Amino acid sequence: MVDEVVRCLGVSASKVFVDGTLGDGGHSEAILEASSPDGVVVGVDADNDAIETARERLRRFGTRFEAVQGNFRRLRAVVRQAACFGGSEPSADGILLDLGVSTRQLMDPERGFSFQREGPLDMRMDRAASPTAADLVAGASVEELERLFRENADVRGARRVARRIVEAGSKRPFRTTTELSDCIASALGGRRGRLHPATRAFMALRMSVNDEAAALDAGLQEAANLLRARGRLVVLTYHSGEDRRVKYFFRDLAKAEGSRFAAVLKKPLTPTVRERRENPRSRSAKLRALEARA
Repeated sequence: MVDEVVRCLGVSASKVFVDGTLGDGGHSEAILEASSPDGVVVGVDADNDAIETARERLRRFGTRFEAVQGNFRRLRAVVRQAACFGGSEPSADGILLDLGVSTRQLMDPERGFSFQREGPLDMRMDRAASPTAADLVAGASVEELERLFRENADVRGARRVARRIVEAGSKRPFRTTTELSDCIASALGGRRGRLHPATRAFMALRMSVNDEAAALDAGLQEAANLLRARGRLVVLTYHSGEDRRVKYFFRDLAKAEGSRFAAVLKKPLTPTVRERRENPRSRSAKLRALEARA
């Protein structure tokens, strides 16, 4: 939803934007192009591989682009490091948070995000952090796994899956993605319908490993506080749990007494039929936008 992101951010020249989930730099590239000749983008990502990939991709924009490693849950402290702010208190005309895992991360088996590619059971966005998904699964009880499966991703048969994982893990600890996905699939009786049976469970584990729910809550508040007058915060979510958090945060912030914020959209934007066809991973995306009043 690149065009929708650029439009909802109100991208134009002479503005400063923060891409809080830099990834491979696709959104940042579109923002830099639309804000020519002097718009500035500060890209933030917890994944150092993403930082290096985006720096190479966006090298042609020179000092108009700067990448800083860090988690958007501490957005103010992270972007304060950017040279464009000169050590002063940072602020932005537009901030983007595109949640979830990137295609590059999913395609790299060594990162352990995908149940379709055998690799170490890792799932960390920041590989200097701990624990890994293997550590989490090895140390969790049935009750703990059931709770994170239900709360993070509404996993079907959450208790059955949790019990099977704990039973199998007590005999032989899980080390690879395919070992775990096969266990989950067997607990749910194999594949039924479009989604692989391990899809939601893997998402729930990734969210827990990276503490994504708490990071989102903190990151939303940090981003709102960084907005200049008429600045906009745009958030892309990919499942109902994330979207609810963003929806209620925007609603509560706009309704607070003396609030300087207002929703830009009455309803979230969703991908066009063409985009869903060309990029099936976008099918569940929802875009919400918030604006800071003058």
